[in-house]
Amino acid sequence: QVQLVESGGGLVQAGASLRLSCAASERTFSRNVMGWFRQAPGKEREFVAYISGSGGNTDYIDSVKGRFTISRDNAKNVVYLQMNSLKPEDTAVYYCAGKPGWPRRSPSAYDYWGQGTQVTVSS
Repeated sequence: QVQLVESGGGLVQAGASLRLSCAASERTFSRNVMGWFRQAPGKEREFVAYISGSGGNTDYIDSVKGRFTISRDNAKNVVYLQMNSLKPEDTAVYYCAGKPGWPRRSPSAYDYWGQGTQVTVSS
């Protein structure tokens, strides 16, 4: 079972930047699609971004396009989420997740998950 550990969350002011990291325990990491999701209090977990195994295919939810960038370093088994121009509505617990096969936006399609990291953006 692949284990994922997120880091990089914190409390920042609106307009600031954060970079989240997600470290994977398996060398098969490079074959898997990796996604970032978030869940705000009282809301369902939502898709934020995904990246294909090779890194050549990415997708984002509309509300973060132009502000967030997903990337990966397969040599280090790490996926990143660079978050710029943060807004209070970005406040949530952020999770990374992985799956084999084709990229998907649905959380239910992902096989393994990290424990999450809190991102809080103050106005």
